Amino acid sequence: MNVLELLSQWPWGVVDWLVIGLGVALAYIVFGIAGFGTALVAGPILILFMPLSKIVPLLVLLDFVAAFGNLLPSRRNVERSELLRLLPCMAVGCTLGVIFLLNLKSDVLLLLMGLFISAYAIYSLWIKTRPRQLSAGWAVPMGTVGGMFGALFGSGGFLYAIYLNSRLPKDEARATQSALISCSTVVRLSLFAVAGVYAELPLLVLALCLLPAMALGLWIGRRLIMKLSREAFVRLVTWLVLASGIALVGRYLST
Repeated sequence: MNVLELLSQWPWGVVDWLVIGLGVALAYIVFGIAGFGTALVAGPILILFMPLSKIVPLLVLLDFVAAFGNLLPSRRNVERSELLRLLPCMAVGCTLGVIFLLNLKSDVLLLLMGLFISAYAIYSLWIKTRPRQLSAGWAVPMGTVGGMFGALFGSGGFLYAIYLNSRLPKDEARATQSALISCSTVVRLSLFAVAGVYAELPLLVLALCLLPAMALGLWIGRRLIMKLSREAFVRLVTWLVLASGIALVGRYLST
């Protein structure tokens, strides 16, 4: 079976491919700036074309490449004690998330994703100041729930960011978050592989076809962060994410 035959499994026209590619590129612009959030941006777009149970494994493949690209330049700033504190909790959460993702009905996942990203957007818009320093004990709920959200919705990185930003300087927090997300993608990738999700060749070929869009988004994001206020850009994207979340909940209620 050649590439064209594998891609024929996705019955999309040229306009559909353009929308999907633009959604992925926009998601990785955000990833290049904030270090997380691909599913929050791409999910509401991709869910128009495929179920969430396919979207999350697809974005995990792309995140796997993107996360290690972000990690390599900053690996010396990683705070290993915080990383080792969060990793076991994250692994437990990822396992729970994959189980829920592969067993819940698609319409329930649609509603949950809409509620999740709406709640995240409202939180981000409401909280404007750096959180006070959290105790190390917060690594357990933040790591576990972050891992579960990462596997279930493709984005738990904001919880890692809340925890790490309250405990570390900016550069160390960002580097440690990149390392944690890199580890998270490896765990999720492994769990999806064991579950047989990647036995479907069309999904792998689709990820390969979307790599250029991912690379373009990262390239733009890394240049924007040098020219624009990161906070202002992320705030604008958060408003878009909130609109997408409300639209997903509305779509569920209308079915």
